[in-house]
Amino acid sequence: MKIAVIALGKIGLPLAVQFANKGHQVIGCDVNQKTVDLINAGTEPFPGEAHLQDYLSKVVKSGNLVATTDTKDAVAKSDAVVVVVPLFVDEQGVPDFGWMDAATEQIGAGLKPGTLVSYETTLPVGTTRNRFAKALEKASGLTAGKDFKLVFSPERVLTGRVFADLRKYPKLVGGIDDASAQAGVAFYESALDFDDRPDLTEKNGVWNLGSCEASEMAKLAETTYRDVNIALANQFAVFAEGANIDIAKVIAASNSQPYSHIHQPGIAVGGHCIPIYPRFYLWNDPKATVVAAARAANALMPAHAVDLLAQELGKLAGKKVAVLGISYRGGVKESAFSGVFPTVAALKEQGATVVVNDPMYSDDEIKSLGFTPYKIGESVDGMILQADHAEYKKLSSADFPGVKAVVDGRRALAGDKFAGITVRVIGAPAN
Repeated sequence: MKIAVIALGKIGLPLAVQFANKGHQVIGCDVNQKTVDLINAGTEPFPGEAHLQDYLSKVVKSGNLVATTDTKDAVAKSDAVVVVVPLFVDEQGVPDFGWMDAATEQIGAGLKPGTLVSYETTLPVGTTRNRFAKALEKASGLTAGKDFKLVFSPERVLTGRVFADLRKYPKLVGGIDDASAQAGVAFYESALDFDDRPDLTEKNGVWNLGSCEASEMAKLAETTYRDVNIALANQFAVFAEGANIDIAKVIAASNSQPYSHIHQPGIAVGGHCIPIYPRFYLWNDPKATVVAAARAANALMPAHAVDLLAQELGKLAGKKVAVLGISYRGGVKESAFSGVFPTVAALKEQGATVVVNDPMYSDDEIKSLGFTPYKIGESVDGMILQADHAEYKKLSSADFPGVKAVVDGRRALAGDKFAGITVRVIGAPAN
């Protein structure tokens, strides 16, 4: 089968490689010429994705994967089109469809009868049918369901472990009609492999949810559930600090009970999922007060970490504070909606001089994000751990000359390596 994958980012490129590794002929499309050139040279354009470089080298060498900036031409040559273009929200929580609309117009311009189009980018409920079906019809002159098949099939993977997650989790598919759904199921069954999962209620594989709206809702439900759960853990943590309780022990006890699962608290998780997708749901359902409250609670955690540091250092004005971690989580080079931005902003509001470190970013990249680079070993008054990179777990007080207080926002530092230094862990009593 000939497949076009639209947008070769941290989800799209591994998907394209997966399809090519199954023997399909894949054309990957991206607007960034540098990304396209690197892929055609068999070089991964971003680090941190397990097995990507090995698999990419193999499928480029075999000719099963080529990259291009010409989406219209790629679609015209393909039997199936998979769309993984990013979708964001503005400050008011309104989805910004600019990139998606532009990509959809190009897809429609190259669309031919009989093609399957699958949107994998997480969307508000109703978007596939009410927005993109109409846009594809307008650009192509074809009719969705009759002339081409259209499904929504959400990506359910985490960057850094995409290939493992593709095998681990059922692939959800929802079509605009039964024929589209059947085509979508057949396509993904030919393109993916699945682990045996006796813990699931159905056999692991491709699951038809009955409609594109149900498939859209499934992704929003699982990510919004996580956001609410994290918010609850964070509110527990703030209370526990004042009550001289270590919330980690409480959560461990709670999670030992059947049907219980509470996330560990910490500086708000970033990336494209947790900060964004609940806002898609709120766009559909503005009366969802629990979801809105959870989003607000999680957004407050970077400022709370700064307040903890101020409790130990006193006024932060004139103090030099290092923030460790630009990435939204350890081991992944991705700054989208990372907690580093509100953390740095909150520090500056209190007058601190802020420096930033991340082993995955060069000094020039750190400067391009508006931060002042910090090298481990330079003198500071305080430090906040924002991302749990493996490199940070080896650190000790000797790595921060002059440091008087540390806030561990990820429970990743070894406390015994900071003897004599005040270390505040979110959700734990002061030491």
